[in-house]
Amino acid sequence: MVKKETFEASLEHLEKIVRQLESGEKGLEESLEVFEKGVTLAKTLSKQLEAAKTKVEVLTREGGKIGKKELPAWETLD
Repeated sequence: MVKKETFEASLEHLEKIVRQLESGEKGLEESLEVFEKGVTLAKTLSKQLEAAKTKVEVLTREGGKIGKKELPAWETLD
């Protein structure tokens, strides 16, 4: 079973990708590959942030009480 990176580790990975691209040391083909990985990672991180935001909103609406209310699958952090 492959373990998923934490949000923080994924963000750090994305920051590394940005630094690599900004350095200009990679050739065009390799830069495009790295850029594609960065875009995919950024989309994943964005989805995770939206899911966390939704969860906070649900908890806030419920007065901070953690109940057994299930979030739809597309809103979970998994």
